[in-house]
Amino acid sequence: MPTTEALTESATSKYVQTTKWKLHYNEAGDGHPLILLHGGGAGASGWSNYSSNIASLARHYRVFAIDMPGWGKSDTAVPGDRDHVEALELALDALELDQVAIVGNSLGGRTALRFTAHHPERVSHLIPMGAPAPGVNVLGPPNDKTEGILPLVRTYFDPSPANFQAMVGALAHDPALAEDADLARARSEAALARPDHLENMRLSLSSGDLNGPPQLFQALPPLLAELTVPTLIVQGRNDRAVHFENALRLLAMIPSARLYLINNCGHWAQMEHSEEFNRVVHEFISAH
Repeated sequence: MPTTEALTESATSKYVQTTKWKLHYNEAGDGHPLILLHGGGAGASGWSNYSSNIASLARHYRVFAIDMPGWGKSDTAVPGDRDHVEALELALDALELDQVAIVGNSLGGRTALRFTAHHPERVSHLIPMGAPAPGVNVLGPPNDKTEGILPLVRTYFDPSPANFQAMVGALAHDPALAEDADLARARSEAALARPDHLENMRLSLSSGDLNGPPQLFQALPPLLAELTVPTLIVQGRNDRAVHFENALRLLAMIPSARLYLINNCGHWAQMEHSEEFNRVVHEFISAH
């Protein structure tokens, strides 16, 4: 697989049939496997979240940006059967990957945390980014009612370019990204291309069962307290979707964790500070 800057979505696009779902992913590079898990916004996918990171990281790792069930080009996921931890385990089995490093953004961070807590032997490095933490916020509203999440939820009910522009503006701190009409339009088109994903997500929002039963995530602290997997928490200081107090909670819960807090950065550190993010991820994995 080529690892040049000319990598494209189509050139890296692949599918794997697991015992439950057919999953789409983008793959590039060689070396230790690195899994990239996207967030939960309408129209999100592995490529849309990490297109500015894959080529750089693929110089050092065999990179897999996976579309989880209910997102991107993967099979949809129906209410009550949306467990991304199960999906990730099945994908690793089908791809014959015994141990991997995992980066998870936002909802993908929730998946990465729960997967690692329950399957620590399969994770060499854990890197949650803009990820919620179990527990209760004290410095702001609940994570599902924040200034960044509310416009994200609206896009599931009205996936118009205007609503996506409002979502991008709330999630990004960098004005160049926040005002990027092409990004908003692309996310709108991707969401509208999969009405089945939109409908199933709308039906799942009321229960909070977006990537697995929410009570399983809230039950993680005792397991996280026992983790010895090298963990790097990456967080934007200006994240309006997942307040940085979540990162502080994770830091307190995970004895093996370090925190990398970035000023002038919103919810998408991998996009807003892509060169720094790529460097920090590589330095962390190579050092541990």
